[in-house]
Amino acid sequence: MKNSLPVFLLVIISFPSFSQTDSLVFKNGNFIVGEIKFMERGVLTIETDFSDSDFKIEWDKVQFIKSQERFFISISDDLPIYGRLESTSNSMVKIISEDGEAREYDINNIVMLLPVEETFGDRFNASIDLGFSLTKANDLRQYTSRSNIGYKAEKWTSEANFNALRSTQEEADTIRRAETGIIFRYLVYRNWYITASISLLSNTEQKLDMRNNWKLGIGKYFIHTNQSHWGGRIGINRNIERFTSETPDRNSWEIYLGSELDLFDIGDLSMYTNILAFRSVTEAGRWRMDGSFDAKYDLPLDFYIKAGISFNYDNQPAIGASDWDYVIQTGFGWEW
Repeated sequence: MKNSLPVFLLVIISFPSFSQTDSLVFKNGNFIVGEIKFMERGVLTIETDFSDSDFKIEWDKVQFIKSQERFFISISDDLPIYGRLESTSNSMVKIISEDGEAREYDINNIVMLLPVEETFGDRFNASIDLGFSLTKANDLRQYTSRSNIGYKAEKWTSEANFNALRSTQEEADTIRRAETGIIFRYLVYRNWYITASISLLSNTEQKLDMRNNWKLGIGKYFIHTNQSHWGGRIGINRNIERFTSETPDRNSWEIYLGSELDLFDIGDLSMYTNILAFRSVTEAGRWRMDGSFDAKYDLPLDFYIKAGISFNYDNQPAIGASDWDYVIQTGFGWEW
């Protein structure tokens, strides 16, 4: 460590009576004292008395940490723990649970810190991005939007999203596509979780007035680190469909298999991919696929630019409909 380490040790020793004081020292020898707000997706947020705005620090830049706060601590290869944490060496952190038991972990195995006294509003995250294009030829106008809101608790998470597209031009039918969904996950054992979700899709290309899916399943994170999350899930789905063509309504049961990959430690760029494959058990030979890919580049002041693609495939589409449909969207957005 550099010469600042003795100063850092003096600082943390000088405040034994202030339980709100958390101390960090970085790999370059610098240090900071304040109040840790939370840490997730490889970024720690800390509040200090000398700044109006919080500092955001990459977790892999932290070498030593000491705190008297009680956290809900998520670990990549173990069950979550309630307790305090403090570094014992350059790479190891001691976690002291509420019953006094102490365990040591590599600091890189800690993937989330949530203060036990964290307020309800602090656990929300949300984003919205909008896109618009105008072409003089045929007076083509296209509007797009992508938005989501999420909430993260100790053992469960929930997320809602809404994506929409509307395209109009002279002497052509209006193209509409809208999809929305809510997903809930509950951690049951280490990186295993149960999941339940509801989704709605309306799509003129596939003659879908409504596709309503109710999914229930179980999943596992194969990779759960401060750089990326990769997991898979399997379950059952109730598929309810209504069409704008003469195709009769469909109500069926399906088995689904899915995978998702979230990469968020590649500088200001992050990428997310989600693919679901459905095999019908009540309609002979039918299978479907839904998928999405998003790439986001962070800008100052929590703004960002994003490009994404969503697609749907059905090997037994409605009468007069296409088996494939996809939409590519770009937009400018803001998150909090």
